[in-house]
Amino acid sequence: MNTNQATSAPAGGDKPDYLDKGFDSATKKMPGKAGEYFRDPKNAQKNRAMGEKITDAIRKYVEKLTGKKLPSKVSN
Repeated sequence: MNTNQATSAPAGGDKPDYLDKGFDSATKKMPGKAGEYFRDPKNAQKNRAMGEKITDAIRKYVEKLTGKKLPSKVSN
């Protein structure tokens, strides 16, 4: 088991869903200062919380737009 995993796991300790994994992947590929900030291990906890807020907002927007709940596999 890899304990150095820097994913946006929810505060409840659940596994990261596909939306969180996608957000993590995108932030790792960001160029410039923003990318450096997201890759810095000192900011890991702050990034995790911010990533969770962003993915929650995306989930809410998609659910509002479509009128359907996303499956928990995609977003919990």
